[in-house]
Amino acid sequence: MKKAILGLKLGMTQIFDKEGKAVPVTVITANPNIVVQKKTVENDGYSAIQVGFDDKAERKINKPIKGHFAKAKVATKRYLREFRLEDAGAYEVGQEIKADIFKEGERVDISGVSKGKGFAGSMKRHNFHRGPMGHGSKYHRQSGSMGASSSPSRTLPGKKLPGQMGAENTTVLNLEVIRVDLDRNIILVKGGVPGIRGSLVMIKDTVKAL
Repeated sequence: MKKAILGLKLGMTQIFDKEGKAVPVTVITANPNIVVQKKTVENDGYSAIQVGFDDKAERKINKPIKGHFAKAKVATKRYLREFRLEDAGAYEVGQEIKADIFKEGERVDISGVSKGKGFAGSMKRHNFHRGPMGHGSKYHRQSGSMGASSSPSRTLPGKKLPGQMGAENTTVLNLEVIRVDLDRNIILVKGGVPGIRGSLVMIKDTVKAL
């Protein structure tokens, strides 16, 4: 059965395993997600559940979204996301999805919006090699050749060039769940995950399970 939950990245720390080795972990707070809507094949063409996460004051939400929550008879939330699960029909509107759906040792994929780096050159953005650093060289950090000479006489689409770096949807695959603290709704995952502190992340079963 596939599982998924929304959470907020709190930051990174380290814990020690049974052998005394330091393990770098990302701390994710995964307060209960509330099922706000069920999508069905008959009505919507596909099967999914829509969940709300992180409380938000009702006065800060516009009338259409407020009505959407009122129809489901649940408190207003800051984030709304959809999970396409195989057993979506088994969920009911108003049901809670808690951090305990994941267990220690399980493998998960975590998606989020990566840190924005602004406008970056090709060396930083694409890991290009630099040019000669001698005094006679006039080529140090440029992108290199733009393409062939007289044919095709243009830069082909898709060439790696300077531009906006980061601030895009990113998924890190096959991370290990180190610990789940249900009392504090916290999940510890080995390694780093996308996003800045306080950003929204989605935790789901890995697609690369061994």
